[in-house]
Amino acid sequence: MAKRFSGSINIDIRDSVPDWAPFEPVRAAEGAPSVVYIVLDDVGFSAMGCYGGPIETPNIDRIAADGTRFTQWHTTALCSPTRSCLLTGRNHTRNSMACITEAAVGFPNGSGTIPPENGMLSEILADRGWNTYMVGKWHLCPTDEMNLAATRRNWPSGRGFERWYGFLGAETNQWHPDLVYDNHPVAQPRSPAEGYHLTDDITDKALEFIKDAKAIAPDKPFFLYYAPGACHAPHHAPREWIEKFRGRFDMGYEAIRAQTLARQKELGIVPADTELPTLNPIGTPETRTGPEGQPFPPLDYTRPWDTLNDDEKRLFCRMAEVYAGFLAHADHHIGRLLDYLEQTGQRENTLIIVVSDNGASGEGGPNGSVNEMKFANGVPDDLAENLAKLDDLGGTTTYNHYPNGWAMAFNTPFKMWKRYEFNGGTSDPCLISWPAGATARGEIRDQYYHAIDIVPTILDILDLQPPETIKGHVQSPLDGVSMRGSIDDGSQPSARKTQFYSMLGSRSIWHEGWKAVTTHPTISGWSHFNDDEWELYHTDVDRAEVHDLAAEQPDKLRELVNIWFSEAGANQAFPLDDRSALEILSTPRPQLTAPRSRYVYYPDAAPVSEWQAVNTRNRSFVIGALVDIPGPGAEGVLFAMGARFGGHALYVKNNRLHYVNSYIGSIEQKIDGTEDIPTGENLLLSASFDKDGDDPQFATGILSLYHGDHKVGEGRIKTQLGAFAIAGAGLSVGRDPGEPITDDYPGDPPYRFTGGTINRVAIDVSGEPYLNLEREAELMLMRE
Repeated sequence: MAKRFSGSINIDIRDSVPDWAPFEPVRAAEGAPSVVYIVLDDVGFSAMGCYGGPIETPNIDRIAADGTRFTQWHTTALCSPTRSCLLTGRNHTRNSMACITEAAVGFPNGSGTIPPENGMLSEILADRGWNTYMVGKWHLCPTDEMNLAATRRNWPSGRGFERWYGFLGAETNQWHPDLVYDNHPVAQPRSPAEGYHLTDDITDKALEFIKDAKAIAPDKPFFLYYAPGACHAPHHAPREWIEKFRGRFDMGYEAIRAQTLARQKELGIVPADTELPTLNPIGTPETRTGPEGQPFPPLDYTRPWDTLNDDEKRLFCRMAEVYAGFLAHADHHIGRLLDYLEQTGQRENTLIIVVSDNGASGEGGPNGSVNEMKFANGVPDDLAENLAKLDDLGGTTTYNHYPNGWAMAFNTPFKMWKRYEFNGGTSDPCLISWPAGATARGEIRDQYYHAIDIVPTILDILDLQPPETIKGHVQSPLDGVSMRGSIDDGSQPSARKTQFYSMLGSRSIWHEGWKAVTTHPTISGWSHFNDDEWELYHTDVDRAEVHDLAAEQPDKLRELVNIWFSEAGANQAFPLDDRSALEILSTPRPQLTAPRSRYVYYPDAAPVSEWQAVNTRNRSFVIGALVDIPGPGAEGVLFAMGARFGGHALYVKNNRLHYVNSYIGSIEQKIDGTEDIPTGENLLLSASFDKDGDDPQFATGILSLYHGDHKVGEGRIKTQLGAFAIAGAGLSVGRDPGEPITDDYPGDPPYRFTGGTINRVAIDVSGEPYLNLEREAELMLMRE
C-alpha cells in the first residue's frame, strides 16, 4: 500500500519539503534471496541420476548436493494443470485448469483461464520488489488468447512477469519454435544448421535478463521461472548429446526398471522393501473392455520387451537414447545458469527449486512415434515407418516420442504415467536448495507434498504474506502449505493431510498415508464414472501401489471415496471428461470473431494461430491467391499452414503452381500444375478441395489447381481430421517459417515468394463450387 505523503506543500516550492516515499517503487527487504524456479516437462520420477535414474544430470546433482530432495512430492499428472498449481498455490480445478489449455471446456473447472482472484507468484513478487522473468513454456492461457488480436491478460506479461521469452502453448518444435518475445512473435535468431536449439536460446535470454538488471541494480533480487521444453515431445536434441547414450538402453525398459529400483533403494529414495508393479497394471486390450464393450485404449498397452523383434528393440532403444540426450542437454544449460550465479557470487543467496510438471509420458503408445500428432489425430503409429526414420530421430525431420515402456522405466518404481492419478503420473522430482538459509546438504525427505505447496513455501522463505488483493481483485485462499520446515528437518510431519486428484477420467484421493485410486483408463470414452473400480493402497509403506487392500479394508476405501467426492465438490472438479484426444481437441472453443465462410490473409504479417485461423479440416475448401506477376521467374510460397508433421501449402516452382498436403507427416501428397503460370495483374492462382468421402482417420476428395477458371491439375488426396499441431502450426502468406511442410519448395528458408506481389490470399470454406467462387472473385475485382 502506498505510503502517505509526509512532506509539506506551500505556494512556493522553496518553502515546501518533498517526500519521495509515496512515489518510489517497493523495494525487497535487504538481503532478500533471488528465486530460480526450474520446471522440467514430462521428466518422470526416476529419469535423473539423483533419483536413481539412468541419465546423468551432473548439474541438477549439484543442486541436490546443496539442498534437499523430496521423494513424496506430487503433481496433477498433466502440464497446464500442474503449472497453474506451481504459480498460484491453488488446486488445478479451482484454477479452471482441469486439463491443458488446448483442451479447455466451457465449465468453471476447465476454461483454460486462471481467475484473477487466484493471483500468481510472479504478480506477488513483482509488487514486492523483485524483478520477474520467464523463459520457455508458458501453457497457461486459452487458445483464443494465443494470437496477436487477443488480450494479453493471461500471457506472462499480463500475470506479473516483466520480461519473457518462449512459447505460449503445450509444446513446440525445439529446432523451429513458435517464439514470442514479451508481447509479439519473433523469428529465431539462427537456424538449426547454425547450431540453434531452443534450450540454448532460452538460457541465453535468461542470463541476458538477469545481467541487464544487475548492471543497474546489483542488489535487487529477481525471480526467474525457467521452463524448458525438455523433455516433452518432440524429443529433439543435438546429435552429439544423443550419441553419449548409444547402447546405454540396450537391455530394455524392464531391465532398466529393475536397475533403477536397486539404485533407488541404495540412495534411500524409496523404502527397501519396495516392489515393482506389473508392466500392464490396469489391463490390456485382450483382458479388459469398457462398460458398454468399448475397447481398452491401445495407447495404454505396454509391450513386454521379450516380445519385440531385433529391429523393434533397436528402434525402441534409439528412442530412449534421444530422450536421454534431450534431458542431459537441458541439464547442461541449467549448469550455465548455475555457473553464472556462482561466478557472480549470487548462488549462496539464491533459492533454487527444480521440479517436473508430471510423470514421464505414455503418449508414444506401445510402439513410440516419429510424429506425436498422430496421437492427437487418433491415428496409430506404423512400425515400418518408424523404423525407416530411426537415424533421423531427434533431428529436424521427426516429431518423435518414445514407447510407453520407457515411461514406466523413467517413473520407476511406480505404475502408469502422465495422465494417470497413480504415482507414475503424479509423483515427481522436487529439489530445493538455498545455501544461505538452509542447512540441509544432499539430504532426502519423505514428507508428502504437492505442487500447490511450492508458492506458500517460497512466500514463507521470503517472509512475505499472500496479498489480500492483486490488481484490485480480492484474492482467494491458498490451498497449499509451506514445506519450509521439512527442508532442514526430516522428522517434522507434513502439514498436508489430504490431497485430491482428477485428470481425464482418472481419479484418486490421498489422506493421511492412504490412497484410493480408480482404474478408469484416461481418454477412453468409457464414461460410467459411478461404476469405476477403486483400489486402496497404504502408500506410507507401499509407494509403488502394488498391494490393493480394497477387499480387506472396505470401510477404509469407502471413507476415502467419500473424501474424494467432498474434495471434488469443494474444488469444483465436475464435470469429468474422459473423451478421446481427438474429441477433446476438436471441441468447439471461443473464436475472437464468429466463424465465417471466407477468410482473407495478407503477406508481411505474423503467422496466424491454427486455433484462430480458418479451419480447412474435414471439409471442402478453396485457397485463392490474388497476385501480380510481371514476368516469368516468380517462385516461392503463396500460402502455408502447419509443418512437415501435418499441414498444407500452395506454392510456385519452375513457373508452375503446386499444392502439397502432408497427412500427419506420413504421406506427402503433391499436386502439380501442368501449365506455366500466366503473367499480369490480379491473377488468381487457386487450389480447390472437394470432399467426397469420410473415414474414421481422414477425409478424402479431389484437389484441383486453377489459373483463374482454367484447371491445370488435379489429384485425389486425404486430409487429417485433427489439428496439424497441438500448439504452433500457424498460417502464413508469402513464406513458410519454421519447419517446412515440404522439401520441394524453391529457394532458401523461409521460402519467400519473389518475382511478383501477393495482394491477398482468400480461403473459402462455404462448400460452393469453385467456378461460382471464381466468377464472384472476378466481379469483386471489377468493382475494385
